[in-house]
Parts: sequence; structure tokens; C-alpha cells
Amino acid sequence: MRCVKSLLAAGAATLISSMAFAADMPIAPPPMYAPAPPVDFGGWYLRGDIGFSNQRTTDVHYGRESAYSQLTSFNQQSSFDTGGIFGVGAGYRFNNWFRADVTGQFRGNANLKATDRFTGTAGGVAYNGIDNYTGSKSEWLVLANAYVDLGTWWCITPFIGAGIGGARVSIANFTDTGTNNLPFTTTGFASAPTGSKWNFAWAAHAGLAYQVNQNLVLELAYSYVNLGNGQTGVLSDFTGNTTGNVFKIKNITSNDLKFGLRWNLDSPPVYAPPPLVTKG
Repeated sequence: MRCVKSLLAAGAATLISSMAFAADMPIAPPPMYAPAPPVDFGGWYLRGDIGFSNQRTTDVHYGRESAYSQLTSFNQQSSFDTGGIFGVGAGYRFNNWFRADVTGQFRGNANLKATDRFTGTAGGVAYNGIDNYTGSKSEWLVLANAYVDLGTWWCITPFIGAGIGGARVSIANFTDTGTNNLPFTTTGFASAPTGSKWNFAWAAHAGLAYQVNQNLVLELAYSYVNLGNGQTGVLSDFTGNTTGNVFKIKNITSNDLKFGLRWNLDSPPVYAPPPLVTKG
């Protein structure tokens, strides 16, 4: 009987000791499922772009059509120098694959050079001549754009897009220097003040976006832009005489290369692991 009492006492002491030791151990939190990653419902962003244009025109044309009626052959060559592009905008990302923004660009001066070579007849007499045109062109371009992101690999997202809007095309410093041999070799000169006009404009975009962090995205993009037509102010010769006509620069298009950034204004929530719970 004494042995039984001793065994009971020893067991009770062991139980009490184990309970005291367990009280000082960390208490594991209740089992939890890992939170699901946040769903990207998009958000607002700001953007900025810089780049350069590579522009062309289909025709530099005198406003009075009858001036071309007596020509029997006509050939024109024209080109623009590269111009700088500076843009800003704001937009909204609707989900992981679709976003839209409104952008405004100032497209800096690009020098225009064009040459007409022609032959014609006047009073039954054949003649030939050449006209050289110079000037500069700049634009303000406003577009509403929509983009589709095509998936992400190693933080790089290719995208395509399109935009529509308006372009204010300005032609400045325009001069026309011409030579012909009717009835004998003569040289003429005309100039025009700055002329500006608004046109419907559209663009197609493609590029690559790189996600630097939750807020910052870098872009390398190409855009094909149709800017519409431009025209000069009213022409006058070196004596100041004018016929009330202008020169028209038709169907101006551009192949743009741009580097840009987007700054997301809405950051996704950050999930942290639950703290370790201890007692004592």
C-alpha cells in the first residue's frame, strides 16, 4: 500500500512539472490558410514620354491648282529632319490586360526641304524649271489611347494600342525659290508667315513595358502617327505683293520612337505573416 501511494505521488509531481514547463513554451497560433494574393483591379497612373519623330509628307502643293495645269511633267522630292517629342498624360488601368490614357505632346520643330522639277508649255513654247522649298513644322498632339497588354515574362510586358484625337500643325519660316527659262531664265522668290490648322489625328502603338516595382513601369515604344495636313500663311514675293494663296503640306505622317515611364498612383496592399504569439 505504501508503494502505491509513492507511485501516485510521483506521477502527480511529474504531471505538475510538465504543466509548468508547457506554460512557458510559445503557443502556436491557430491554423490559418495563406491569404490569397491581391487581385489587380488596376488603378490610376501618370505618364511621361520623350522621343523623336521620323516624318514625311506625300505632297508640298501650291494652293492655286491652275498653276499646275500647263505642266507636262512633274517630280517632287521632300523630307523632314528629325524632331523632338515631349509628352505627358494620365490614365487608368482596368485590369491585368487593358488600360487607357489621354496624352498631350509637343512635337518640336522639324525642318522641311522639298524640290519640284517640272516641264511645261506656254504659248506653244516648251520650258522647264525648278522650285526649292524650305520651312519648319511643329505640332501639338492630343490623343485618347487604349492598350492591350499581351502577358508578362521576366517583368517585361509587350503591348499594342491605338489612339484618336487632334493635331495642331504649324508651318513656319516657309520660302520658295524658283528658276525657269520662260521666255528666258528668271529667278523668283516668295515667303509666307506661320500658318496653323487643327486636324483629326490617329495613331497605332506597340512596345515593351518593364515593371521596376509596384509603382514604376518603364516603356520603350513605337508609334505610327497620322497628323493630317499643314499649310502656310499667305504667300508674298520680295516686293510684298501677294496673290492670296498658301502652300499646303499634305498627309503628314510620322514614325515615332519613344522612351516613357508610368507611375502608378494606387499600390496593391502588402500582406505580412502573422506574428508569433508567446505567453510569459
